[in-house]
Amino acid sequence: MNTTEIFLIAMAVIFTLPWLVWRLGRTDYWAPLVVVQIIAGILLGPGVLGKAWPDVHAFVFNPAVIQSLNGIAWWAVMLFVMIAGIELDLRQAWKQRRDSGITAGLALGTPLLLGSAAALVILGMPGWIGPAARPWQFVLGVGMACAVTALPILILLMEKLEVLRQPLGQRILRYASLDDIAIWGVLALILMDWQRVGRQGAFLLAFVALSWAFRRLMRSLPEADRWAVSLIWLAVCAFGADWAGLHYMVGAFLAGVVMDAEWFDQDKLDQLRHHVLLVLMPVFFLSTGLRTDWAVGGVAVFGVAALLLVASVGGKLLGVQAAARWLRWPAGEASVIGWLLQTKALIMIIFVNILLDKQMITNETFTALLLMAVASTMLTVPMVAPKLLSENPATVRPRLHVR
Repeated sequence: MNTTEIFLIAMAVIFTLPWLVWRLGRTDYWAPLVVVQIIAGILLGPGVLGKAWPDVHAFVFNPAVIQSLNGIAWWAVMLFVMIAGIELDLRQAWKQRRDSGITAGLALGTPLLLGSAAALVILGMPGWIGPAARPWQFVLGVGMACAVTALPILILLMEKLEVLRQPLGQRILRYASLDDIAIWGVLALILMDWQRVGRQGAFLLAFVALSWAFRRLMRSLPEADRWAVSLIWLAVCAFGADWAGLHYMVGAFLAGVVMDAEWFDQDKLDQLRHHVLLVLMPVFFLSTGLRTDWAVGGVAVFGVAALLLVASVGGKLLGVQAAARWLRWPAGEASVIGWLLQTKALIMIIFVNILLDKQMITNETFTALLLMAVASTMLTVPMVAPKLLSENPATVRPRLHVR
């Protein structure tokens, strides 16, 4: 077979396997389709398929096919991160800055500290820190991976739970939005290359100047033209950030965060996010799965993943409980908010993909973090739905809690 035919076989597998598992297994309560796609990517990687049927894995996912899939994955994740940046509503967070600042700070800071403590433990074991990382970069990177809240997946899960448009859901979005800003700021700090600081400074100065001109241009355009110009802007910002050594996904986030959601029809923006998730992101999940490895030993990788899961979930719940006591929230709110904010999945996977690209972590650390992200996301709906149901039976759809 030629490369095109093998590529199409790979694409058929990418879209068929997770959909069948999700639909026939009725996994939506525990694992939405996006989580099943992530798991399928892991199963199709060298750690599972590559070990069980190495010849099949080498045939389907040969270097030429992987190169083609990577191109799709890069564009998919840039679109997805840009949309996440557009959806940040900093004005609402500023209006409620006391509540938002305290809650977001504690919800991010507590798991960051516990995750960093876990990273210090892992640092004493051989084979986990990347060859290009200094100890502080590894510790901060793993700690931030434990603190991440995946804003797009949070939106997806709150839609399923029918709390997204309620006051509680809007509060949670404010907290997650502030955490998202901190995540990308910390990532930029970790990736700061002091030998290329001049190039990075030039990129940031150029970005500020071009953002001012870009915003003026976008306000003057009809909506139909704004969509096309936003894609050009995305490619330019991603190129500039990668050229400066910050990584193209940092540029994609910056491209989105300077755009106002009001420039676009909200329904169309929601549809674009859903379509990117449906049409393009499964390829990114596969490319992520192809990076998974537990050559250090399965027990070690799963043990580290369990340690990181405890630090991540426990830290998020403790941080939100502390905020609830400080701000005197009604009983029961802290648990619901804490479990929703610990949703990881996409943004965390994107974050650790960058760390792996920059050789800050090894494949073994990447695999442990990936397993932690999947597990924490799968816990969210089963933990939150009964709590919402006990408070208001009309809040949660029957298809989510009756299984």
